Amino acid sequence: MFSLQLRDDAHLGPLEVWHAQEFADHLDRAREHIRPWVGPSFVTGDLAGARATLQRYAEFQARDGARLYGVRHDGLLVGGVMFTSFDAAVGSCEVGCWLEPSAEGHGLVTQACRALLDWAFTVRGLHRAEWHCRADNDRSSAVAKRLGMTLEGVRREAWPYEGRRYDKQVWAVLAPEWRDLGR
Repeated sequence: MFSLQLRDDAHLGPLEVWHAQEFADHLDRAREHIRPWVGPSFVTGDLAGARATLQRYAEFQARDGARLYGVRHDGLLVGGVMFTSFDAAVGSCEVGCWLEPSAEGHGLVTQACRALLDWAFTVRGLHRAEWHCRADNDRSSAVAKRLGMTLEGVRREAWPYEGRRYDKQVWAVLAPEWRDLGR
């Protein structure tokens, strides 16, 4: 079984279809907190929806595409990180994250995203990694900065949510920059 220790009390590991109940329970704790910041298809409302999300990511990964990983703190699934897109042929990916409120402020997302980016750049040989977030999501922007990413631009009113449109930031880091950061 794959599990990467982030620190003594936290681990990163794949989220697979057989984790559907655990994922559904986690979403019950996280749903309203993450809803404004993640895509609507990710925030499922029941076990069947959780299973469908995990199945969708399993199919993406089987095609060497997007991937989904859980962050566990003291054994409890509290959030995760993901490659929302992954294209080895083009040499680029997009990284994303989510956490339930109790897990925020402990550096878990930054550590987990560093692991994903390091794998993408050093093992898979990708050249570019992006981070997209709503412009008003200060916590997400702060993670991008801690990862050494550069804000490349803002896509105006590109994020629809509950009848409004929000600006979306696009951050990125390139493989040579990642190496220069000593990661």
